[in-house]
Amino acid sequence: MTESMIFNAVYADHSFGKISLGEMINRGGASGKIYKVQDRPELVAKIFHNTNKSKTNRQKLEAMLLNKPHFPPVEADGVSYPQIAWPEALLEDEQGFCVGYLMPLINMDEAVSLDHLMQKATRKKLGLSEKYAYRIFAAYNVAAMVTSLHKCGHYIVDLKPSNVSVYKTNMLVAMVDCDGFSIKGEKGRYPAEFVSEEYIYPEGMNLSCQEMGEEQDKFALAVIIFKLLNNGIHPFSGSPRKSDAEMLTIQNRIEQYHYAYGLWPDKYQAPHPYSLHEYFDKDTLEMFERAFTKGGNRPSAYEWQEHLWKLMHHLRQCKNNPNHVYFTSKGCGLCIMEDKFYHDMHDLKKQKQTPEKIRGINVDDLSQEKISQEKALKLAFDTKMQKISFAVIGVYLLFFGLLYKLLLLTKSFWLDIGVGMQAILATFLMLGIHRLIHKYQDMFPPFKNKGVTDMLQVYALICIIIALVSVNELPKNLLELAP
Repeated sequence: MTESMIFNAVYADHSFGKISLGEMINRGGASGKIYKVQDRPELVAKIFHNTNKSKTNRQKLEAMLLNKPHFPPVEADGVSYPQIAWPEALLEDEQGFCVGYLMPLINMDEAVSLDHLMQKATRKKLGLSEKYAYRIFAAYNVAAMVTSLHKCGHYIVDLKPSNVSVYKTNMLVAMVDCDGFSIKGEKGRYPAEFVSEEYIYPEGMNLSCQEMGEEQDKFALAVIIFKLLNNGIHPFSGSPRKSDAEMLTIQNRIEQYHYAYGLWPDKYQAPHPYSLHEYFDKDTLEMFERAFTKGGNRPSAYEWQEHLWKLMHHLRQCKNNPNHVYFTSKGCGLCIMEDKFYHDMHDLKKQKQTPEKIRGINVDDLSQEKISQEKALKLAFDTKMQKISFAVIGVYLLFFGLLYKLLLLTKSFWLDIGVGMQAILATFLMLGIHRLIHKYQDMFPPFKNKGVTDMLQVYALICIIIALVSVNELPKNLLELAP
């Protein structure tokens, strides 16, 4: 604070008076700093950084003083809530240069940026109400503010949630930095200075912010309303339909009219999985369709104001959650989306608890320690099965080597059934041996070698033939059987 900061305040009726500045309360943005005004607690002063634009600033401020939107402060519970920081007077230094202006004090400690109202986590952190109807009312107040400005021929241009504030207690709009708007004056227009991506209308992509006007505001307003009604989801965000699709920015999607929530599916992207748009009123969907599709006649701010007023007076109270309201007979979209989110998170948590697999192997089992342990166990198992295999082969060879002696002990039985039946039984025995070898070849390492299994089967066949020849006392030289 310094006593030398005394300026002349020039009002719309050309009256003037001296004002003294108090302490600086905000360094402000790119255009100027904010100071308290001594003996005028309801006012603050914005002092420009750049005094070289004194003439241009004066002309624009004079146009604003003469063409003021009708938006008086609102009284609630004995408290006055200014809704727009519109200039009350321009400020001159002793040389007559325009250095800034007076405007109503908007207590930003009582207000929050509009984008903080859109996300549940942020609302919870700031202690904001979860009542969905409050967000609809905030949307109505933004539309009403834009309507009032448009009636005067003014345009905001850089209209986005972070540039709009609402009072936490009543959701009334609080607009600041009005000197950056596009202002209509008697001698012409004083253009806006900034515009922000993700809120630029498609047809304005090749225009400068100085060339933008009502269409830009109509588009940006529709985006803000969509986000307020749809839990912060941008109307041009969504899930690309193809995994290899080019990842476009939000502004790129706006430029190419990739609106995913319209009457017809968008070819590039699908809607956000938790979007509420399917539960909106039919008239609301049609207005968004006009706002975001190519060739549509965008709704004016006044149309949105009227529509949101009707919505607020036809809301249906949710029976399950007192903070929820809904629009149509489809039911409470908020409840449905919350349930969907809860189940998706539950499934995701369960999925994370389930071991991931690569080619059927648990990822946890792919550690070096686990692999070494598995190798040691497998080696021990293979060694054990190798020993068992040799024992089985030894018993096999011994059994068939002594088969003829075993058959001689029951010689009378074999002679009684005859050679034909013996041959049939021998055939079944060979088939059984073949099947057993193939069934257990993965269990016993030697059986995986086809040469070994063939040898074992040939050996069994030879032993069977020898045993049958012995039992039947067939001549050793079969030529003796010839006549």
